[in-house]
Amino acid sequence: MTKKHRAFLKWAGGKFKLVDELAKHLPQGKRLIEPFVGAGSVFLNTEYEEYLLCDINHDLINLYNIVKNEPETYIAAAKAMFVPEMNDKEQYYRIRTEFNQTKDPFKRSVYFLYMNRHGFNGLCRYNRKGGFNVPFGSYKKPYFPEDELRYFSIKAQKATFHCVSYEQAFEMSTTGDVIYCDPPYAPLSTTASFTTYVGPGFSLDDQALLARQSRHTALERDIPVLISNHDIPLTRELYRGAKLASIAVQRNISQKGSSRKKVDEIMALYDHHYQEVID
Repeated sequence: MTKKHRAFLKWAGGKFKLVDELAKHLPQGKRLIEPFVGAGSVFLNTEYEEYLLCDINHDLINLYNIVKNEPETYIAAAKAMFVPEMNDKEQYYRIRTEFNQTKDPFKRSVYFLYMNRHGFNGLCRYNRKGGFNVPFGSYKKPYFPEDELRYFSIKAQKATFHCVSYEQAFEMSTTGDVIYCDPPYAPLSTTASFTTYVGPGFSLDDQALLARQSRHTALERDIPVLISNHDIPLTRELYRGAKLASIAVQRNISQKGSSRKKVDEIMALYDHHYQEVID
C-alpha cells in the first residue's frame, strides 16, 4: 500500500482523509492544475509529471516557494520557533503583530507556519485590512512538521506556484492538463459561513461562475475539470450535466470534537461526456 503524505500545514477543508477516493475521479494527464491549492494534499498524493499550483493567498504561495527553494534554511529557522517558551499566549500575539507589520518574505513564511500550528484550529483568516487575526490555540505541544516539509520540498521540484485568481489559473491551462478545483465550500446552512480564507470570500455567484468556467473549459478546450464541494441540493443543481459522484468525509474545523460529523462530498467531473441539461 502506498504511503499517504500529510501536508505540513493544518488547513480547513483539507483533503488528506479523502485523497484516495478523490484521486479515483481525477483524469489522467501530464500536468495537474490546482487553482485552490490550499495545504496541497492532492498534490502530495498524486503522480502527475508536473503541477501548476495556485492560490490567492500570497503568504501561502510565498511559503511554498521558499520551502521549495530553501528547505534547509527554512526548516532551521522555523524549528527554532517551536520551543516551549514560544508556546505562550503573549509570545503568539507578539509574533502575530510582527507578522502583520513586516513585509520580509522569509520572516513572514516562518511566522506563518508558527501561527498555523500555534493558532486556534489551524485557521487562516485575515481582517479587512489584511491583518492575520486568528487567536492563540493553547495546545500542549504543537507539532513541528519537519518530515512533511522535507517531502513537500522534494515533490515541489515538479511544481510551479503562482499567486493568482482561479480565473487566471484556468487561463494558464493547455492541452494535456487536468484541473482540480477545491473552492471554499458552499454553505450547508445560512449559519455555516466559514468560507472566507482570504479577501471578501467566495459567494454563491462565484460558485456558479466556477461551474460555468469549468463546463466551458471542458467542452470548448477539451481540458477536464474536477470540482469537489459539499454534496447538497445547491451544488447538485450547480453541477447539473457533469458526471457526479459522492463520498463521505469528516470535517475537522469545529470547536468541539464531539460535534464533528460526516458530511457527503460531491465530485463533479466536467469532460467531453458532459450532458447538456434541457429544462
